[in-house]
Amino acid sequence: MKEFKYVITDKEGIHARPAGELIKVVKRFNSTIKIAKDGKEADCKRMFAVMGLGVKNGQEVVFTFDGEDEDAACEAVSKFMKENL
Repeated sequence: MKEFKYVITDKEGIHARPAGELIKVVKRFNSTIKIAKDGKEADCKRMFAVMGLGVKNGQEVVFTFDGEDEDAACEAVSKFMKENL
């Protein structure tokens, strides 16, 4: 299992457009990918679950990756978050 922590820098937080783009990235992988904030966890492959966390600017999220392609998934999500959020 791998873990990646990131503090959101986008002034609007994780809103619909970047959430949809994030889901496109994670759906390329077979691993289980979760996003968590303040003790709440969501499946990164589900739009409403990700949006339901209500992640705002300045808040930290934690991604966990578990599966056969977890290294590649972690790298891709890390790159996406740094470039977009």
